[in-house]
Amino acid sequence: MKTNAKRFAKAYAVTPGQRFRLAGCDTAGLKAFPSKEDARVQTVKDAEAIDALQDRLYAEGRRALLVVLQGIDCSGKDGTVRAVFNHCGPIGVRITAFKAPSADERAQDFLWRVHKACPPRGFIGIFNRSHYEDVLVVKVKGLADKDDIERRYAQINAFEALLAETGTKVLKFMLNISKAEQAERLRERIATPEKRWKFNPADLEDRKLWPDFMKAYDTAITRCSTPHAPWHVIPADHNWVRNAIVARIVRETLEEMNPQYPQPTDWTPSRIKVV
Repeated sequence: MKTNAKRFAKAYAVTPGQRFRLAGCDTAGLKAFPSKEDARVQTVKDAEAIDALQDRLYAEGRRALLVVLQGIDCSGKDGTVRAVFNHCGPIGVRITAFKAPSADERAQDFLWRVHKACPPRGFIGIFNRSHYEDVLVVKVKGLADKDDIERRYAQINAFEALLAETGTKVLKFMLNISKAEQAERLRERIATPEKRWKFNPADLEDRKLWPDFMKAYDTAITRCSTPHAPWHVIPADHNWVRNAIVARIVRETLEEMNPQYPQPTDWTPSRIKVV
């Protein structure tokens, strides 16, 4: 049975061609899922449906789905991957976590390493951070020439259009947390021995640049929310809300793609006997 999750996609999608601002966006999202338990139950149901749809996508072998997860530190990219895709088997799913580029990667154009990581036909690909780092952190910290960065928005749009035109559906999620919630999560990482590996003192330096990062996100989302690859801005202060909304949109997207198991064309099942 198909979901009615289309209303979620529409509610959180950024309209192409319109100026967008994160300021004023709801970071809690409790109107969508006020009950933590209901949200978690729904997330599991949608994750199980995603697993079944992914199996069909892999068997069909004609199209792919790319899920892009972006967000400031502590916005929950890892947690989203676990909640939404952990039911999927390892066959047919690829997760790429983009870190600072290596020397070899810096010697190429900024999309080189990203294009290599895109999912082949039949696969769901998940980007934990992505090519948008090159118009976010690179822009905020001045790691590239301003004119080069300015050209990247159009290059990103052309790249995503190429993916769409060649059979890859692109879903982009900005996980939007408040500055206060980020502070709580950073404190938790410091206080919890099992989470300290996630903390980097440099995160505090990035936190000082919060207004600059928000401005960079405003620009990237405004200029790169397109008909073929719209941005979805997801409230992320509550992980159960974030996971439930992303799972619903991913499920509905796969249902709209409607992959099918291929049927034999050169033999008839009813005529085959195994002895």
